[in-house]
Amino acid sequence: MTTTGFEHFWAQGDLITRSVAALLLLMSISAWVVILWKTWLLRRVHVDLQRAVPAFWAAPSLDDGRSQLAAFDRESVLRPLVDAALTTPPGGTLESRGHADSQLTRRLRDALHRVVEQLQFGQVLLASIGSTAPFIGLFGTVWGIYHALMSISSAGQATIDKVAGPIGEALIMTALGLAVAIPAVLGYNALVRGNKSIVMKLSRFAHDLHAYFVTGARVAAPGAGNVVSMKKGA
Repeated sequence: MTTTGFEHFWAQGDLITRSVAALLLLMSISAWVVILWKTWLLRRVHVDLQRAVPAFWAAPSLDDGRSQLAAFDRESVLRPLVDAALTTPPGGTLESRGHADSQLTRRLRDALHRVVEQLQFGQVLLASIGSTAPFIGLFGTVWGIYHALMSISSAGQATIDKVAGPIGEALIMTALGLAVAIPAVLGYNALVRGNKSIVMKLSRFAHDLHAYFVTGARVAAPGAGNVVSMKKGA
């Protein structure tokens, strides 16, 4: 009795067939590692923001607020914004002669962009896997069918029972490509939504920092009054 299935397909496959299958396996492992790692990371950042932002603004001084961030901001997404706001260009340079408000805005924007790039790390890999895995699987299918037909031709038998098995086995590669791509696409979309929520909170924090360093007070949340004061530390 002729055996069929993936094991038979793997045993009968050549170097290209096995390389395609190994590549799909590597892509699947990479996608799941990124999905699980980034999900855990974004959840951790979300918890940090819920605790660190109120603790920072509840501090009596800027120095105390930075100490609170050191305790709660485990993934260091808020501290770069505070450090950027505190950075001043060296005196006697062209940069130091610019408008202080504009300089502060630029430093906060640049720091926010760096934090966002840190949060989005790995998403390009997911997008690449999701877009290329189906075509890699399709290539494996085409090559497997070609390889099977050449084997049948050399054997001199082309009955339906001889053709259906090898071609059916070759179609497994298409299924593997889809099995790799679908989780990668879904994971990418979920991470984009999670990042969007966190970036909105970081942008709000950067806006409050800008208001604080310009006016000496933070713009308060709705229903909490107009401003929330904090003494500037040394």
